Amino acid sequence: MAAASLLFSLDRARWLEIADWLAVGVAVSLPWSTTVTGILIALWLIVTLATLDVAALRRELTTAAALLPVLLWVLAAVGMLWADVSWMERLGGLNKFHRLLLIPLLFVQFRRSENGRWVLCGFLASVFALLLVSFGLALIPGLPWRGREVGVPTKDYIFQSANFILCAFAFLGVALEYVRNGRWRYAAGFCAVALLFFANLFFVVASRTALLVAPVLLLLLGWRQFGWKGLLGTVLLGAAIAAGAWLASPYMRERLLTSVHELQAYRTSDAVNSTALHIEFLRKSISFIETAPIIGHGTGSIPEQFRHSVVGQRGAAGELSANPHNQIFAVGIQLGMIGVAVLLAMWIAHLLLFSHSGLTAWFGLLVVVDNVVSSLFNSHLFDFTSGWLYVFGVGVTGGMVLGRRTSA
Repeated sequence: MAAASLLFSLDRARWLEIADWLAVGVAVSLPWSTTVTGILIALWLIVTLATLDVAALRRELTTAAALLPVLLWVLAAVGMLWADVSWMERLGGLNKFHRLLLIPLLFVQFRRSENGRWVLCGFLASVFALLLVSFGLALIPGLPWRGREVGVPTKDYIFQSANFILCAFAFLGVALEYVRNGRWRYAAGFCAVALLFFANLFFVVASRTALLVAPVLLLLLGWRQFGWKGLLGTVLLGAAIAAGAWLASPYMRERLLTSVHELQAYRTSDAVNSTALHIEFLRKSISFIETAPIIGHGTGSIPEQFRHSVVGQRGAAGELSANPHNQIFAVGIQLGMIGVAVLLAMWIAHLLLFSHSGLTAWFGLLVVVDNVVSSLFNSHLFDFTSGWLYVFGVGVTGGMVLGRRTSA
């Protein structure tokens, strides 16, 4: 009997380790392949559910960081009842919330696991490889394979830019830790890697969202490391970097001037461009929420609301969309201010989870802040790659932070 119990224990330990390495595989594949990432997440979920410690999950759900994502999913499930669309569209809307249910499972797994650092290292190494390929595509024009576009090997430039911003500030955080320990050679090396990521964004390809996220993360880094003095220093440093990038990078000047010209065209004509579409989607989203402010139009109702809004319209106002390009509005249209309150509470709970010092907490904080800021211009929790980046980023680092607190 004791031997059988020991064998079961060994088998379960082995499966738990397999779950850890499947999570590493998800982190490595996420910047590259949607298909491989989906397969690895499915395998990870099967193994995790088969070895789940139900008592540990119940304990985890007593915390706001684990409970609020589940509560948002429950609200979305109930929200299907009052949606005035087909059940196919209701279920399609709920599908975008499903991944939030995995955050508590990741907390349980990486609270006790010692392999969380390999998930982080795997993601950083994978994105660094993506950086090298991006530079290769931009600097070697004779390559037979050109990727998706100039400097973008796979996925899209928005997700690539988000990855590069996260990794740049992650490596800056590592460099500052080495500075604090007096290991200047290592600090210089990690600073150089961070600068490579910034160089790619300034001279090769960058999304406008990433350019808006970068100053926020720079201020956060200064405040977290040095308080008010650091905040003032990063303001001056950021101004100097922005001025240098403007003078040195024709790509950056063209990127920003294009946005200004698109905004001017939207104000003076019926021109259809990226900026005009974003403004129209946001304007319409506000009107949708105003007609059902408390509980929203129901889960899966976004496409139907936009279909009605384009009737008789022209220009940017006549363009059809199923995405308001704002995470708060994407939830508010469907679930009203109740859903928005739960979403904001979830973000706050995750920010507080990573409010302590340490590199792991810094990595988790980067993921949350990037998602919050970028979600003002995109529905990133509902996007496959960005949504899974948030779930695994918060789940893995959050579990590691919680585990260390428990040990302490």
